[in-house]
Amino acid sequence: MSTEDRITIKGGKKLEGNVVVGGSKNAAVAIICASAMIKGKVILENMPKITDIQVLLDTLSQIGAVVNWTGEKTVEVDATDIKSHICDNTALSTLRGSYYFVGALLGRLKQAKVVFPGGCNFAPRPIDQHVYAFETLGATVETTGGYISAKARKLVGNNIYFDNYSVGATINSILTATLAEGTTTIENANREPHVVDVANFLNIMGADIKGAGTNTIRIKGVKELLGGKSYSVCPDMIEAGTLMIAAAATRGTITLNNVTPEHMDSLSAKLTEMGVTVETMDDSITVKANIKRVKSTNIKTMPYPGFPTDLHPQFATLLAIADGESRITEGVFPTRFQYVEQLHKLGANIQLSGESAIIKGVPKLIGAPVSPTDLRAAAAMVIAGLIAEGQTTIFNLEYLDRGYEAFIEKLKSLKAVIERGK
Repeated sequence: MSTEDRITIKGGKKLEGNVVVGGSKNAAVAIICASAMIKGKVILENMPKITDIQVLLDTLSQIGAVVNWTGEKTVEVDATDIKSHICDNTALSTLRGSYYFVGALLGRLKQAKVVFPGGCNFAPRPIDQHVYAFETLGATVETTGGYISAKARKLVGNNIYFDNYSVGATINSILTATLAEGTTTIENANREPHVVDVANFLNIMGADIKGAGTNTIRIKGVKELLGGKSYSVCPDMIEAGTLMIAAAATRGTITLNNVTPEHMDSLSAKLTEMGVTVETMDDSITVKANIKRVKSTNIKTMPYPGFPTDLHPQFATLLAIADGESRITEGVFPTRFQYVEQLHKLGANIQLSGESAIIKGVPKLIGAPVSPTDLRAAAAMVIAGLIAEGQTTIFNLEYLDRGYEAFIEKLKSLKAVIERGK
C-alpha cells in the first residue's frame, strides 16, 4: 500500500466565505534574491511560507547572509557580510527563480555562479535573453557544468532590447543594472505586477528605477543599496485568480481580501462574460456564481495585462463544465497542456489543436485519481476535485507546495470537503 502524501476531495460543495490572499510567490522569489544586493537589515513582510521561498532563504544563509523568520509572514535579512558568489544549494535546481541570484550577485560582487534553474517542466524556457542582458552590461557568461557563471571587471549601463516579453530577463536586467555605472534602458520590458514590485523594493533601498510597469524601464546605476527599511510583498494575483475560478466553478460566493483588483481585470472580465458576478472594492473582490451553469468563452493567454498563462489550466477546468464550446489559445508557453490528460480522467472533453485546446463543456466531472506534473496543473486538479461528483485523489503534491501557501486550509475555511494525508 502506498504511503505517498495525497489530497482527497469530496466534490459538489459550493465555496462560501472570506479568505485572505497571501503574498506574491513570483515577486517574493525575486525580492529575496534582490536582498543579497543590500547592505544592512531588510524586513520583508507578507512573505508566503512555501517551499520555493525557504529554499531561497537557505541559499542566502549559505552565502553569508543572516536570515530569520521574525513573524508568521515576516523575514529579516541582513546581507551586509555576504562573501560567496557561489550558490550551489542543490535544491535550487528545482526552482525557476534561482536565476535571480545571478543578476543580484553579479551586480553586488561582479561575479556569480548559480546552479542552473529548474522549475515546472511544461515547456522549454531558455535563458538566452538573460545571457544577452548580462553580456550587454559588460559581463562574460558561461552556462556549463550545470551552472550559470557570470563575471565582469565592471558593469556599465547600456540599451537592452528584448525580442520577446520575458519577465525573468526583465527582472534580472533590473537587478544587474541597479549597481552598474551609468544608465540602462530596457525596451520591450515585461509589465507584470511582480516586475513593478521588485522595482519598488529596490527604489526604497536606494535604487533609481523609473518606468516599471511600462514597456520601457530606465535605471540610473547607484553605488550601493542600504537597508534599515521594511517592504511588504504585493498580493499574489495567481492565488487570487485560482480562488476566483474555484468560486465560479463550484457556483459559490466568496470574498477575497488583500488583493489588487486591477491586477485581476482580465480574469474578472472573462468571468463576467460567463455569467459570474464580480464585485470589487479597494483591496477586495467578491465572486458570486449563483447560476446553474457558466457560459462558454474563448481566451488567449498573453503577457500582462493580458490573460495570465499561470491561470490557464485552472480556467480550462472551469470551461470543462461550461455550457457550450470554448477555446484556449496559449500565447506564452505553447506546450502548456500537460494537464489535459489528467482532466480527461475526470470526464472532460478536451481536444488539442496546435497551440489551442478546444473544450466542449460537459454537465459534470466524475472524481478519479490524478497526478499533475506542474504547479498550476496541480491547482487545476484541486478545482476539478471540488466540482467533480464523488471523490478525487491528487498525488504529486510537491508542485502545489511550491506555489500555494496554506491552500488546503484556505479551501477548508471556504467549506470545501478536502483533506491531506497518506
